[in-house]
Amino acid sequence: MVRSATLPIQTPLPAAANDHNRLRLFSGSANFPLATEVARYLGLDLGPMVRKRFADGELYVQIQESIRGCDVYLIQPSCHPVNDNLMELLIMVDACRRASARQITAVIPYYGYARADRKTAGRESITAKLVANLITEAGASRVLAMDLHSAQIQGYFDIPFDHVYGSPVILDYLVNKNLSDIVVVSPDVGGVARARAFAKKLNDAPLAIIDKRRQAHNVAEVLNVIGDVKGKTTVLVDDIIDTGGTIYEGGRLLRQEGARQVYACATHAVFSPPAIERLSGGMFEEVIVTNTIPFLEEHRFPQLTILSVANLLGETIWRIHEDTSVSSMFR
Repeated sequence: MVRSATLPIQTPLPAAANDHNRLRLFSGSANFPLATEVARYLGLDLGPMVRKRFADGELYVQIQESIRGCDVYLIQPSCHPVNDNLMELLIMVDACRRASARQITAVIPYYGYARADRKTAGRESITAKLVANLITEAGASRVLAMDLHSAQIQGYFDIPFDHVYGSPVILDYLVNKNLSDIVVVSPDVGGVARARAFAKKLNDAPLAIIDKRRQAHNVAEVLNVIGDVKGKTTVLVDDIIDTGGTIYEGGRLLRQEGARQVYACATHAVFSPPAIERLSGGMFEEVIVTNTIPFLEEHRFPQLTILSVANLLGETIWRIHEDTSVSSMFR
């Protein structure tokens, strides 16, 4: 006679404990130090996962713990090497979907291809939309990203999207410096809304705008400053520093117009060559960025300050998990 196994009766955990136990955090290989800080803020360990590359270059991912019925958060910026990190994220999402995760949130501190958000000439791809399609089709339930180059990218997704900002971290740092006679400067017309919001948080500081013409990709010509910066402490605010051309030329023009000090601030430090040479040449009192993208030691220079967004991301993840307001963090 075949006897049924007698299963032990378990006392169910309280609802809040069950919810906390459902939260799982995993990191891709793009920015492991940031993911470790986020996990520390949440009081969690990063989930075990195997990542390797086969001889032909194909990527392999395996989740090494049960995530059935769990809310999984995958931290992976799509920074350099963009295509490898993006593909790794897609494979991670697919692995979690096939492991029966209840909800999969792609946490993308830096969203690669964000600048390809519209057609500016014939026969171009809108790659930011293509990336959104790939993430959605891979099986993500939700996306959390920081400081998108264009806010319209949120609309490219047909799944819930949480957009958070690195500005509170940078603003806190600047406020503690007790700078005087501040003028917030937008490096181009497209960044005016970002600079205006930044200036409002700095006691409604005056705003200036740099008139810029872009001649080609990664090539910008700065023309003039709209606003009074003479004798002022100027704070250039942008979302991304890539080759550093826009920020450098903006700083040079501000110096020519008589600015007393020039600070450069950006959330995402892509720092493609020759950014380091431009930024470290003495044009700026300080270059303030965050750690959405990992830094190589050889990229550091005396004027560089790196601020962590780990606590901000951790708090956002917790609020999403607890179904509480995210936008109230920025009021």
